Amino acid sequence: MNWREHIVIDPEVLTGKPIIKGTRLAVEFIIDLLAHDWTELEILRNYPDLTHEDIQACLGYASDLLRTERVYPIEISQEVD
Repeated sequence: MNWREHIVIDPEVLTGKPIIKGTRLAVEFIIDLLAHDWTELEILRNYPDLTHEDIQACLGYASDLLRTERVYPIEISQEVD
């Protein structure tokens, strides 16, 4: 699945957060629902304009974002008085 067909970024909508195309629902919101044990069926019942593909696109977007994320440890020196 190509999440780019379902996820858009528009600076005029939700200050540019990634959203599901044709909605004002942020990818972050859908991921948060899933993280709080909502099932796909519950999401689709509560947001009937969404599709299975929209939810899969949110997961794909998050997966791609995390795959490219880099974390670099920072050493903090402690000064002794």
